[in-house]
Amino acid sequence: MKTGVISPQARTKALAAMTSGPELDVLVVGAGVVGAGSALDAATRGLSVGLLEARDFASGTSSRSSKLIHGGLRYLEMLDFSLVREALRERGLLIQKLAPHLVRPVPFLYPLQKRAWERLYVGAGVALYDILALSGGGAGVPVHRHLSRVEALKAFPSLRPETLVGAIRYYDAQVDDARHTMFLVRTAAAHGAHVASRTEVTGFLREGRRVVGVTARDLETGAELTIRARTVINATGVWTGDSQALLTGERGEFKITASKGIHLVVPRDRIAGRTGMILRTATSVLFVIPWDQHWIIGTTDTAWTLDKSDPAASGKDVDYLLDEVNKALAVPLTRDDVQGVYAGLRPLLSAEAASTAKLSREHAVGNPVPGMIVVAGGKYTTYRVMAKDAVDAAVRELSARVPVSCTDQVPLLGADGYRAAWNRRAALARESGLTVTSIEHLLRRYGTLIDEVLTLIEDDPALGLPMDGAPDHLRAEIRYAASHEGARHLDDVLSRRTRIAFETPDRGVAAARSAAALIAPVLGWTEADATREADAYESRVIAELAAQQQPDDATADATLRRTQLAAA
Repeated sequence: MKTGVISPQARTKALAAMTSGPELDVLVVGAGVVGAGSALDAATRGLSVGLLEARDFASGTSSRSSKLIHGGLRYLEMLDFSLVREALRERGLLIQKLAPHLVRPVPFLYPLQKRAWERLYVGAGVALYDILALSGGGAGVPVHRHLSRVEALKAFPSLRPETLVGAIRYYDAQVDDARHTMFLVRTAAAHGAHVASRTEVTGFLREGRRVVGVTARDLETGAELTIRARTVINATGVWTGDSQALLTGERGEFKITASKGIHLVVPRDRIAGRTGMILRTATSVLFVIPWDQHWIIGTTDTAWTLDKSDPAASGKDVDYLLDEVNKALAVPLTRDDVQGVYAGLRPLLSAEAASTAKLSREHAVGNPVPGMIVVAGGKYTTYRVMAKDAVDAAVRELSARVPVSCTDQVPLLGADGYRAAWNRRAALARESGLTVTSIEHLLRRYGTLIDEVLTLIEDDPALGLPMDGAPDHLRAEIRYAASHEGARHLDDVLSRRTRIAFETPDRGVAAARSAAALIAPVLGWTEADATREADAYESRVIAELAAQQQPDDATADATLRRTQLAAA
């Protein structure tokens, strides 16, 4: 089977096929997790498919989540049993079949503060959580267990002893969201979809009221494009309102409220713990999530009405998370412990609610005009269900017999044979000359596509060396991001194909110039181009750090824009 390589040449061919080839059955606009999932769903039903993304794959919400695949205990408390069961079924599918190389179980502690009623109340809820997972055939993780205070402190020594009387340990799962979304795009391409990032939709083609395609601009070359399709799926997340506005003379199908969530990244040695942790706050819940050599702490949940392309984290956001997590930690964290910060926007279906924390994570699919399907809302874990529903609606527009969705049976690239490859990791290390630790790192990022990365190293042994400024990654991974994974710019590589942007103390600045030099030959950059990319990346980091010193959203956003403008 093809491995869906998204090289610069493949992008050029995809755009040519979409603009000069036969009319597409389905054109998906937006390559976040739902758009990428929709392209895969449609392609595996035998339809001709195009996928366009204005920026990079997963560059919006789908790279800035809590990195969790979960049912959502909070929604269980809201009595939203159907959403929780659906999400738990998807969690099981991802762990066991669809993406075992990218999605893995992680334990969490729920500290208890009351001796009797809280253990009974929370224990009953977590037991129901396990039952819903098992009843839906989507467990894939161990069941919960009650812990004494001593057992809880042994599992998480950094907890303040006086803050708990015991705990409940339960399991959910985690994922590198940007890599998972990119694998969805590549798997769709392997099944025949034409995919292209950095291609902005500028309008919709109409015949009467019916949408019959789009006009677009190749942001890499400036070329104006026309792409015809029998149906268009709008999967643009928090940009749904903007894309709906391109349908002149039509009323938007949905109203989306953007909710900002920020996360802190701190080194693993700042907190002693062998599990994750979930804490209740006055307005929501707080997660402390193990992330390789780091912890991710999040999240906030506040309305956002400013620039959606690059939401700014403010000093108020950072201090809020530190204050909340420090209520539970014996040794408080300070701003000096924060190695990375990232902010994302959740696309919530608007409703009458006092805060965005109360808005629904349910999704909706609409058909505002003939030939156009809009999918909105939802949560990362249930992307596959959202994609299926969107393509089901598109199929009804096609007036043709089309097979039902089969994506619950379609493993992503890298999944087939993953467990056998993991068992052979020592042998792979001997054969490649790499350490077992490096092989494990590569397997968790590429699955069985590790062979493609190892081939690069075999052809150029220097690519097997650790990356300058980011020694947890190999130089081959940087090259591979541009040659196989569709990265078009340095930020694509440092922020999404890898997580160097928030996993290194300097947020990737030390790695920037070496990384630019590694991808320059693949993308045809001159030395001046590579320097310009590195300069732009460093300016971006400076702007984000400046924004994080500001007291509120408005000044943080203004500082980010002003600093970026000055750098440009």
